[in-house]
Amino acid sequence: MESAIVVKPPIINVAAICGSLRKASFNHSLIRSAIDLSKQSVEGMSIQYVDLSPLPMLNTDLEIDGKYPPAVEAFRQKILQSDCFLFASPEYNYSVTAPLKNAIDWASRPPNVWADKAAAIVSAGGGFGGGRSQYVLRQCGIYVDLHFVNQPEFFLNVFEAPSRFDDEGNLIDPQAKERLKSVLLALKVLTLRLKAK
Repeated sequence: MESAIVVKPPIINVAAICGSLRKASFNHSLIRSAIDLSKQSVEGMSIQYVDLSPLPMLNTDLEIDGKYPPAVEAFRQKILQSDCFLFASPEYNYSVTAPLKNAIDWASRPPNVWADKAAAIVSAGGGFGGGRSQYVLRQCGIYVDLHFVNQPEFFLNVFEAPSRFDDEGNLIDPQAKERLKSVLLALKVLTLRLKAK
């Protein structure tokens, strides 16, 4: 009797990018929680955090003989090798942070390594929960040819419910975790759809 062949779903490689460099930021917590969820309840998805802190500020004088600085090249390779992206985007002055915009610009230098890939955005903060930064990020994504998940959206107002995180900064709110999982599942669906083209 022949044994059944089990076909495993393809592994989607997700680059997780946080616009805050502060290690204790709530947006870093969202990335950590997404990584945990991908291991526990989102089959076929591997999320790797990509640190933006080594990147120099964009300066095309640093491009010598068609080559980028080592930290920039390492970052661009991580973006190139990823199937899709998860952005955790805090809101500074109604916009995205300088480190995040800098990273987008470096990876868009020729050849643009963002192009034709799926992306999702989550954010945590006060006021609108980082929502306005998401809309600015979507505008940037149009030019660099990213395909964003439109629904569900994920904004988390940490002032309305500070108990959403524990003392160590871990996301503990069950409803927020479920919403975050929904974003990951939508990102997976969109990524597979784009890869099937």
